[in-house]
Amino acid sequence: MMGLMASEETGTTKSVNVRGSAQPDPHEAPATRGPATRAWATRLVVVGIVLSALNLRPAITSLGALLEEVRDGLGMSGSVAGLLTSVPPLCFAVFGVMAPRLARRFGPGAVVCAGMVAITTGLFIRPYVGSTAGFLAASALALMGIAVSNVLMPVIVKRWFPDRVGSMTGLYSMALALGTSAAAAVTVPVTEALGGSWQSGLTVWAVLAAVAVVPWAPLVRDRGAGPAERTAAREEAPALRITRSRTAWALAVFFGLQATGAYITMGWMAQIFRDSGVPAGTAGLLLAVTMVMGVPLAFVIPRVATRLPHQGPIVLALGVCGLVGYAGLYFAPAGGAWAWAVLLGVSNCSFPLALTMVGMRARTGSGVAQLSAFAQSTGYLLSIPGPLLVGVLYQHSGGWGLPIALMTGLLIPQMAAGVLAGRDRTVEDEAARRPDGR
Repeated sequence: MMGLMASEETGTTKSVNVRGSAQPDPHEAPATRGPATRAWATRLVVVGIVLSALNLRPAITSLGALLEEVRDGLGMSGSVAGLLTSVPPLCFAVFGVMAPRLARRFGPGAVVCAGMVAITTGLFIRPYVGSTAGFLAASALALMGIAVSNVLMPVIVKRWFPDRVGSMTGLYSMALALGTSAAAAVTVPVTEALGGSWQSGLTVWAVLAAVAVVPWAPLVRDRGAGPAERTAAREEAPALRITRSRTAWALAVFFGLQATGAYITMGWMAQIFRDSGVPAGTAGLLLAVTMVMGVPLAFVIPRVATRLPHQGPIVLALGVCGLVGYAGLYFAPAGGAWAWAVLLGVSNCSFPLALTMVGMRARTGSGVAQLSAFAQSTGYLLSIPGPLLVGVLYQHSGGWGLPIALMTGLLIPQMAAGVLAGRDRTVEDEAARRPDGR
């Protein structure tokens, strides 16, 4: 029995009665009530995706740029500062699980809008709370908004642009990389321009987050489905046991290991160069080069990935770049520093590839939501120990040999998991089985 009529181009649905005639849906979003309104809403979603992506990392990278000043201002111990660097993946894992349930109840647009409000509020209040505990709590509020938005971006792309998953994921990933590198690069100059106050330097990013609220506000009432689709989703949801899907597990491991590599790179690569004799300013510039590589490649890689039946070759190519980059860091860190920075920047583009595969490994919006939440939450949990372990190995060994060996070793299972996750299949086929196994 057909109870829904879906538009693949807009990702919207209409209720259909038993005689086959379309019926108006009182819960239908304004975007589905006419071509002009639909086109307007689609453009608004594009703007919202770009602005949201720009805000998904500045809360982290702007703090990294001013961490020493924040520690001095709040009297923060080194151990607490280390804890602060581990909070982002922990929050992403814990709060990301909530995103699919919130999206089913309120609609993905409303949840992302609330996420942008949470980011704005957290970034605005955390510089002025005056205590380490308050700073951590305000940071967690901002990270909660980032976590739910992280999970729901692939869902929104799948729903609104089902025939352009690659290009829209590329646009989103490129904006995310741009926001990440921009916050790292300009936070210190902006702070100096505002009088040298670290509070002002951190608060300025709340303004960008506030701007991102605007395009989502008109879409708050867009639940993304009429009553018939919501009923069908409730009936089908228990049958989709995401943990039964080998593809979901492979994608979660791939996501977690690539996140581990990215956090290690962001946290330690500049120090590796400095310890090899590279001046501090040059080391920071090398890290910026690594981060900037993600801007153009984050747009190109998803577009290429969606044109291939199997994304394994891209996974292997990115992994080989990482292996060569780590080998260079071990044998000639200063001599070939620029080449290693570029290669590791290419390798870190596994992140937009993982996001693209989330959209490709599920057929339905509900499937994408569950897969995105599972892969990102599980993956971020897996990524937490990596940067801490690198620090421990560096401290106890007195050099970078063991840490680089660890980074290299982690790339092997990352490549294997990515090849498995890149196979042409969907989690619905693997996980949507009855309890009796049929």
